[in-house]
Amino acid sequence: MSPDDLKHLVRSVPDFPAPGVLFRDITTLIAHGDGLRAAVGHLADRARSRGAESIAGMEARGFIFGAAVAIELGVGFVPVRKPGKLPVATIGIDYDLEYGTDRLEIDPTAIRPGQRIAIVDDLIATGGTALAAAALLRRAGATVADALFVIDLPDLGGAERLRAAGLAVDALMAFPGH
Repeated sequence: MSPDDLKHLVRSVPDFPAPGVLFRDITTLIAHGDGLRAAVGHLADRARSRGAESIAGMEARGFIFGAAVAIELGVGFVPVRKPGKLPVATIGIDYDLEYGTDRLEIDPTAIRPGQRIAIVDDLIATGGTALAAAALLRRAGATVADALFVIDLPDLGGAERLRAAGLAVDALMAFPGH
């Protein structure tokens, strides 16, 4: 299935999570076996072409796509978690949200110095979470140059923010609006 075919598997839900927002719901894509396989395959091809030695994914939907891409490539997966979820000593980063702050944590022993890690997530909106994940992985010693997404919402500017921070950004599909 091509990325255009996959785009038709994404459900649009109006007024979620707030009035005026058109939510792009990937659950219909991940519920479609051929669609999920194709999306993972496209992401894996892109990560492979960039020399990824490991994949990192942010909780929660980044775990779905990131772990699958890592399996497809035969490389490890680094989970980027919400606070307090890892049973070992972690390093973390606080980052700004539209209405507050959040925190991400990783196990730094899961990363070799200089290891080339690609970030994989379901969607890029404002880019805050992906920027924080890249900074955290770099602090742990990784080389992070690539961020791959299923969906880009270009009107929200996240991909441009990542590019300005030195990341190559690629998405399988884009939807206008928010």
